Amino acid sequence: MFRLVVITAPTALPDEPRLLTGLLAAGLARLHLRKPGWPAARVEALLLALPAQFYSRIVLHGHPALVRQHRLGGLHLTASQRAAARRRPTLLPGQTLSTSFHSLAEIGGHRRRYDYVLLSPIFASISKEGYAGNFTLETVRTFLQKLAGRAGYRPHVLALGGIDSQNITSLQPTGFAGAAVLGSVWGSADPVAAFQQLARDSSRESEPQASAASQSFHTGS
Repeated sequence: MFRLVVITAPTALPDEPRLLTGLLAAGLARLHLRKPGWPAARVEALLLALPAQFYSRIVLHGHPALVRQHRLGGLHLTASQRAAARRRPTLLPGQTLSTSFHSLAEIGGHRRRYDYVLLSPIFASISKEGYAGNFTLETVRTFLQKLAGRAGYRPHVLALGGIDSQNITSLQPTGFAGAAVLGSVWGSADPVAAFQQLARDSSRESEPQASAASQSFHTGS
């Protein structure tokens, strides 16, 4: 099942709680709440402005105490947090742990068990000017095929970077378990409609599913 993740804009947006609620109400299975530089109190204020019924679908970048306190969907470690963590962060049952990598070697060499990881940049970034794609799909396909054959722990790998309605259908045949999007949603005049279009486009290559919100983000290992 192909997973679709939306990452929040890094800065505050006008009427942001309403926009985020709209995405979740439209069936978004995983919202990554990423606000670099924000103190925990400001992140929590945004979180509290969202309906609690959607908390299990929200992943925070950092702030593990808030993840546990509000029983969110999971915790995403930044590169600096990943380097500083000597052990797996303590989370509640059912909460996921994820992180981001920028090379295939990092994915192949890490030892902490993540439920899923983001690999970027796959295509030229929409939100970051001059941030070009760093991979060919054929190279990634070969790597993911080898990863799938590895005994034991194998993280789900989601694509990030420059993903839009035109290229999202190329990701599942490459072997990606899903995609994380940012610029193609927040650069749109109607972010909810943009998400819904991406969901429809990604489903062309996916098996029929009852609900986007039912997608699992656990490895099961």
